Amino acid sequence: MSTQSPHLIRKKVIAGNWKMNKTAAEGVALAQEIVEAVGRETLVDVVLCPPFTALASVGHELEGQSVKLGAQNMHPQKNGAFTGEISAEMLRTLYVTHVILGHSERRQYFAETDAFINQKVLAALASELRPILCVGETLAEREAGRTLDVVRAQTTAALAGVKPEQITTVIVAYEPVWAIGTGKVATSEQAQEVHAFIRELLTSLYGAALAQKVRILYGGSMKPSNATELLGQKDIDGGLIGGAALEARSFVELVKAAMAAA
Repeated sequence: MSTQSPHLIRKKVIAGNWKMNKTAAEGVALAQEIVEAVGRETLVDVVLCPPFTALASVGHELEGQSVKLGAQNMHPQKNGAFTGEISAEMLRTLYVTHVILGHSERRQYFAETDAFINQKVLAALASELRPILCVGETLAEREAGRTLDVVRAQTTAALAGVKPEQITTVIVAYEPVWAIGTGKVATSEQAQEVHAFIRELLTSLYGAALAQKVRILYGGSMKPSNATELLGQKDIDGGLIGGAALEARSFVELVKAAMAAA
């Protein structure tokens, strides 16, 4: 194994989750601004995740750049009678490389279960898509002292059947649900505690060498004002960005903070 610190061998990731925002034209304009600022950046993996309707046009804008294209969701089946759904193969034809799976909003509003999310993870890996797997606790669960139990259960279930040779393709995103879109943020110590716990869990499942290569992102209201402190933590390898990803200046600042921490 490398003699470098594990913190240094994991390339930082800044992924922008646009959620249900931006038309195709608006998405192109935002992508253009981001590409102008960090389009050739290779020190950090930058991923843009527009809504389905903007994937093709934003993907065209990213051609030849280092910025990668991600989707916000997918169905585990390859095709069929699943009205309103999108398959991994459909995403691949648009040159999508990453896909967000198990986001707390999908769990909360669309009743996605750990077992269903696991099917998606396996389907994404089978189609050579890189899952950004979201796990995290609600405010009630945190206040009840169940944070680590919830994170353990969600992570273990979502990774069922993922082989050792596949695990480094998975990116895990810890999203404290109570800190998403609320302006609240976990302290860097709170965030690091859970990230370290996830890394220990991955070590128990896959061994230390592989666990040290898995990127674990923070997904709870990371913004330019707190990014440097969060990204400086030993086990925080980047951010899954919501609100701050909808404006080029703040998103680029986060990319630059990750570059500085790399």
